[in-house]
Amino acid sequence: MNLIPDVALAENTSQRLPCVVVLDGSSSMIGAAIEALNEGLKLLESDLKADDVARQRVRVLLLRVGAPHDVEVVTDWVDAIEFEAPEIEANGTTPLGAGVRRALDEIEAEKARYRDHGIPYNRPWLFVLTDGEPTDRDWEAAADECRAAEESGRVSVFCVGVGDANMGKLARFSPRQPLALNGLAFREFFLWLSRSARAGSQSAPSENIQMAAPSGWAMIPGGV
Repeated sequence: MNLIPDVALAENTSQRLPCVVVLDGSSSMIGAAIEALNEGLKLLESDLKADDVARQRVRVLLLRVGAPHDVEVVTDWVDAIEFEAPEIEANGTTPLGAGVRRALDEIEAEKARYRDHGIPYNRPWLFVLTDGEPTDRDWEAAADECRAAEESGRVSVFCVGVGDANMGKLARFSPRQPLALNGLAFREFFLWLSRSARAGSQSAPSENIQMAAPSGWAMIPGGV
């Protein structure tokens, strides 16, 4: 039983916007990619904390897929004001299906905690970043579960491919078209995520949050 999130929720009953990021920590990310990713996470931390509303309302959970554990919780549920950017390491393969399935379970558990504490919340966000393709055997089933969760309104899923990511397989996880990161523009991506969360944290729970246009960091696969 994780008591820390419950203590935080008891002390701060503000409306929440839960945000989960599944990060590819496989061997193919070694070098400039993992360095850029970690710099982007630092920017996410500082930018969220700079907003008086977001720092109280945005809840962050970071999951890493790779070795030695298929799925690792590198940052457990925490309010943005307490979020400290971790240092992601690159090692192993890419069990993306397991990572996404864990993310969906964590989201449902977090929503149950909100209900237990009478805390209103926006629809959770789930971001999936990878530079490859799923390596676990049953990833298709996990992708179908993820897509179904989006279509039933339980979560909003955003997939981002880095480098030579298999965009066709990534598209299986959400009805929303995956986007390709422009080079190693992790800083621009996480700044966009933060600014979107800052705006979304001020939306009523019943409102459909409109994400800002992914300017600068994203490319449409197949586009010129």
